[in-house]
Amino acid sequence: MSVTVDLDTVLRRGVAEIIPADEFHRKLASGRRLRLKQGFDPSRPDLHLGHAVGLRKLRQLQDLGHEVVVIVGDWTAQIGDPSGQSATRPMLSAAEVRANAQTYLEQFFLVVDRARATVRWQSEWYGGFGLADVIRLTSTFTVAQMLQREDFARRYEAGSPISVTELLYPLLQAYDSVAIQADVEFGGTDQKFNCLVGRELQRATGQPPQSVFLVPILVGTDGAQKMSKSLDNYIALNEPPNDVFGKVMSIPDTLVRSYFELLTDVPLEQIDGFGGNPMDLKKRLAREIVTQFHGAAAAGAAQAEFERIFQRREQPTEMPDYRLGALERTLDFSAFLELLTAAGLAASKSEARRLVAQGAVLVDGRRVPSGTQTLALRAGAVLRRGRHFVRLV
Repeated sequence: MSVTVDLDTVLRRGVAEIIPADEFHRKLASGRRLRLKQGFDPSRPDLHLGHAVGLRKLRQLQDLGHEVVVIVGDWTAQIGDPSGQSATRPMLSAAEVRANAQTYLEQFFLVVDRARATVRWQSEWYGGFGLADVIRLTSTFTVAQMLQREDFARRYEAGSPISVTELLYPLLQAYDSVAIQADVEFGGTDQKFNCLVGRELQRATGQPPQSVFLVPILVGTDGAQKMSKSLDNYIALNEPPNDVFGKVMSIPDTLVRSYFELLTDVPLEQIDGFGGNPMDLKKRLAREIVTQFHGAAAAGAAQAEFERIFQRREQPTEMPDYRLGALERTLDFSAFLELLTAAGLAASKSEARRLVAQGAVLVDGRRVPSGTQTLALRAGAVLRRGRHFVRLV
């Protein structure tokens, strides 16, 4: 992926807050190559377009001559950072952390230039940490300071438990900045507190404090909540082109402008001047996003496939087969629900039942009625749920 922008675009477009802005501007004006810190917790391996908002900023600054330092949180993955959630994440084994990190980095470098980035693992500095080091680290902050973090304060007021390990997390993330002598730390607005702790810890240890560069939180495809795999409102960076295109086409019209602004290089004056058919705008947006991760040819093919399926009501050119040992001519409704689940069109029989009730399941282009008792099927029949098709063989 290549991103070509000017400095004004870097500082204004897709930026929530820079702390402090004037200090960051002075660092850029110094001509010095800045160390840009981006940390991640490999408790999950997948990246989505919400992550791409910040990754695009890193790539833009790389193109201006600065260095990205990626911190793999192989230590803090064992602690968990709720970031506004009500429960902590489970601890992972070292093997799980390594596997997740490898997948994460492959996706990370779909946007960020690997040749101009350095990967660092927390275990490089925490592997030798002893109890005395931990005590010295905790002595730099008070419990009152930790409770200034919004989700900690909310849980404390509600009487919900907050473990000591959770209170340690911002300090451990902050020490990463000390270990690599970060000039700037990047994160979403939900990471503001942790990034500021890094700034203060650097100051306390005699280092120049890092600037904090915060990007907006991308709303998911449901149009309501932040993009998240757990909420199933996400578009993964490594999804096939057809799936990315189709999911972008499914977003509410109200999100189109923000997606253009945060995820593309289309000039803002063009975005503001857009008019006409919302379908055409979404197609342009979907092409822009697919092109970034898969190329222009794949974007064109994905658009053609979308138009074939959703506008001309034709079947896709390719679809997976689901092979049955013997295909009965007639299935009762319960057996049909089991078939939908086994073929991967539903996660469970209860979800399959709900999808049929919503009119979301089709057999050979015909909607399965909600009150169906039995279904006649044939070899070669095509089952469909939304953008997902399966041929019975």
